[in-house]
Amino acid sequence: MTKENLSTCYNRIKPYIHKTPVLTSRLVNKQVGAEVFFKCENFQKTGAYKMRGATNAIMQLTKEQKRKGVLTHSSGNFAQALSLAAQSLNVKATIIMPSNSPKVKKNAVVEYGGNIIECKPTIEARQTLANKIAKETGASFIHPSNDPNVIMGQGTACLELLKEQPNLDSIFCPVGGGGLIAGSALAAHYFGYNCHVYGGEPFEADDAYRSLLSGKIETNKSVNTIADGLRTQLGHHNFPIIQNHVKQIIRVSENEIIEAMCFIWQRMKLIIEPSSAVAFAAVLKEKEQFKDKKIGIIISGGNVDINNLPFNN
Repeated sequence: MTKENLSTCYNRIKPYIHKTPVLTSRLVNKQVGAEVFFKCENFQKTGAYKMRGATNAIMQLTKEQKRKGVLTHSSGNFAQALSLAAQSLNVKATIIMPSNSPKVKKNAVVEYGGNIIECKPTIEARQTLANKIAKETGASFIHPSNDPNVIMGQGTACLELLKEQPNLDSIFCPVGGGGLIAGSALAAHYFGYNCHVYGGEPFEADDAYRSLLSGKIETNKSVNTIADGLRTQLGHHNFPIIQNHVKQIIRVSENEIIEAMCFIWQRMKLIIEPSSAVAFAAVLKEKEQFKDKKIGIIISGGNVDINNLPFNN
């Protein structure tokens, strides 16, 4: 995955995505003790950055592959992204979703033309069903995070941020399946100037943190976190990129996630989901380490069930 690959990918998908805004807040800067720039992918099509990778992956398929359709498993954001990207490119999309996925995300998948098949809320159940459907239909399976074309597409959010703010010292991303942070790490490596990438991860799903320590992909025995988009694990395509180009994974508690989410809602008037708040929570937790720096934060998405907000419980 080269600098030229990333630039070509960005030009390829540009007609199908939004160029999202970069926002700042004097209050946030004061709270953190640094200059903070939020790349607001909650304003992306489908309300999350994943439209980028989904679009790139479908556009790389052959005509025959497109005719047979695409398939993925996702708790929500990639499900929506692949559905809309497929609809935009006249391709059929089948989406395997865990039974406990937020209703707002299931409804959106249907609105974007995706065909939902539910499964048990485990990674094993998702993959087993995906393998079965792919064999039966010939549909091309596109992994939400462990696919080189998806990783490249996700990296274009960070590329846009660096085009606007080229002198960032560090960039923070939430870590779930690893596609966003891997793509962002490549973008920072190729387009940043000594710019380090950090991940935020819940203690309740800290496989990336443990994987970097052990040097091999670890799994989660439980994923009891409100950050529903991060209840998954790294893959063999993105893990080596993370090993080579990510500086540190910072773990945060459920309370720290909720407090960060509430802060952004109240002070910046931005609707962000818990998974997005994890990156900001990591900055707040380690703010002494980043004092007087220029920090970029990828706000990964804003798809929340407004009837089930964690700070109202």
